[in-house]
Amino acid sequence: MTQDIDWSAVAAPLALAIGAMVVLLTDAIVGLPRSRRAALVPATLTVTAVVVAGAFAVRLWDRPRATFCVVRPLDGPVPCSFVVDRFTLVFWGVALFGTAVVALIGTVSVAEGRTPLGEWNFLLLCSATGALVIAGSRDLVTLVVALEVVSLPAFAMAGLRRGDRRAAEAAVKFFLVSVVSTAVMLMGVSLVYGATGSVFLSDIDAALAGGVAARQVAVAGTLLTVVGLAFKVAAVPFHMWVPDTYVGAPVAVAAYLSVVSKAAGFVGLMLVLAYGLGSVADVWSPVLGVLAALTMTVGNVLALRQRHAVRLLAWSSVAQAGYILVPFGAAASGDRVLGASMAYLAVYAFVNLAAFSVAALVGSRYPAQRLTDYRGLVRDEPGAGWALAFALVALAGLPPGIVGLLAKVVVIDAAAGPATWLAVVMAVNVAIGLVYYARWLAELFRPPAVEHGQAYDVPNGLAAAIGMTTTAGVLFSVFPGWLLDPVLAILR
Repeated sequence: MTQDIDWSAVAAPLALAIGAMVVLLTDAIVGLPRSRRAALVPATLTVTAVVVAGAFAVRLWDRPRATFCVVRPLDGPVPCSFVVDRFTLVFWGVALFGTAVVALIGTVSVAEGRTPLGEWNFLLLCSATGALVIAGSRDLVTLVVALEVVSLPAFAMAGLRRGDRRAAEAAVKFFLVSVVSTAVMLMGVSLVYGATGSVFLSDIDAALAGGVAARQVAVAGTLLTVVGLAFKVAAVPFHMWVPDTYVGAPVAVAAYLSVVSKAAGFVGLMLVLAYGLGSVADVWSPVLGVLAALTMTVGNVLALRQRHAVRLLAWSSVAQAGYILVPFGAAASGDRVLGASMAYLAVYAFVNLAAFSVAALVGSRYPAQRLTDYRGLVRDEPGAGWALAFALVALAGLPPGIVGLLAKVVVIDAAAGPATWLAVVMAVNVAIGLVYYARWLAELFRPPAVEHGQAYDVPNGLAAAIGMTTTAGVLFSVFPGWLLDPVLAILR
């Protein structure tokens, strides 16, 4: 028998994969010169591939699709390996937007001439292809392979800058941690498969709900799978690689790891736990509740000590990961509260990309990336300065970044009943986060110690990235329901 394939379901990831090949072949055949104008060519091809993928995705909003299904001789639900529903499409929107912004941020690298932008954009599209596949995965094998497709190109992206020892160190650390996490997750997956006899998430959930003889094996597999995915999302105590990797890698790569790659890990966690291991939520929910509390606390406390902008964003991203994990700690109540995590993840993506976009601009003049280098940015470069100011207040959950405030309220509300203690811990941590966000925000409005005498030279690609992210943040702050309402409805 030949299995039918629904090509419309896989059109979006295929568009990115084809775009990756077009970028690589264009760079190899044409031989792009190292100039600012030429740098826009691979970035434009990348954004074009993202737009085409987005067009395919939009067509499926009200038409769920499934493919690579297993037909069984007995009556019953048909498990499928790849499903495109609203959960999938919401994440696709986040991942595609993030990929386009990161491609535009990457155009800054042309000034130093050490980053081959053709290969860099090829790797970016390859990794983004894996991110899209993760959201559609409904079996453990597809999900694990897709996670590795996200990670493997990211290793190379982190260390692609020629002659940069810090970038090479960042790539090695990221690689070693990812290998360990994958090994642990594979061990967990194998135990779950051995206990339930299936790799399909729907079958696993049905088997666990009906009771399995090897329940202890299934519980051990569940915990190992959670630990493996905790590495991917940089949850404490599996976060050690984050600060050094973000600082050592180019800013565009740090932005990608902070948003798209991390979001892919969270989506994998949501799929495995909500669709496959929901029947043993009493096992994994308390564990993730403790991880959430540790992650947000460690991230915020260590961020207080930072004077390096990208390192501060790294620790901030650890803390934000803790916030996203909070609804997981309340899932044992039986409520489908993981929609709150997806809502926070979407908001975090827009505002965090804005912060990294401005960091890339300031880093082109001040590679040391000290917070004091941002003094007077609102006066020297008003567009970038106000964009960063808005991103910081949104990350802190302060007006006028209303969308950031509402996202935190949604997460706290999800945990308030089933895990009140976790909601209290998050509220305390939000207050701690105000300190370092306010300190950075104050630098933007202080007069610089030394007059620069010249304005920033903002590349067109970077200006577009700052404009896209800030516009999205402002728009969703004015109309938060456009983003939060459809996302919250997914998993309630």
